[in-house]
Amino acid sequence: MLSEKIKDDILNNVLPKGTPLRQAELSKRYGVSRIPIRDSLLALKAEGWLVPHGKAGLMVPHLNWKEAEELYLMRSQLEVLLLSFSFDFIKQKDMLKAHSILSILEKDELTLIEKGHLNWLFHEALYLPADKQTLQKTVSSINQQVTRYIGFQYGPMGYKSQSQQDHHELLTLIQLKKKSAALSLLKKHIEDAGEKLTTFLRSID
Repeated sequence: MLSEKIKDDILNNVLPKGTPLRQAELSKRYGVSRIPIRDSLLALKAEGWLVPHGKAGLMVPHLNWKEAEELYLMRSQLEVLLLSFSFDFIKQKDMLKAHSILSILEKDELTLIEKGHLNWLFHEALYLPADKQTLQKTVSSINQQVTRYIGFQYGPMGYKSQSQQDHHELLTLIQLKKKSAALSLLKKHIEDAGEKLTTFLRSID
């Protein structure tokens, strides 16, 4: 999918931050006409991957510590709330799906965008049993914006090992029906990663 290729190139700095994107250049790079390029750029703008530049252009924004901070603060509240609703309805099939996603996340050949997406799929598997569609939609939208930061954490920051450890511990607590401990761990998991990322981004701002 074209938009996924563009996202991956953004995460790997193939499309540098702060550089205006030209449809003609992207059309040549990806070997497609300008129409799918235009549609992909508009979709990426809606997801927060691109920002306006000039009169009608777009560019890759710099990673912003203020945005990162707001996103993790929202996640730490809304995702804990969503897990609190889903906890008693999580079935073995949901657990198996979550474990399967974690196994895939261990593969070295994954792109940064794939790692970010899989991270969300893991969390989503534990939230869907809540059947809170409006809340789920809101959390999903936030995580679309978070993906480029998650990819950064899994890549340059080397946070994958700690993240995976937290994920496995969370599943253990859910299996043991320790709801309070699971909710506390999820909140800490999101906040710790968010604070480290925010601190790092502030240091290079």
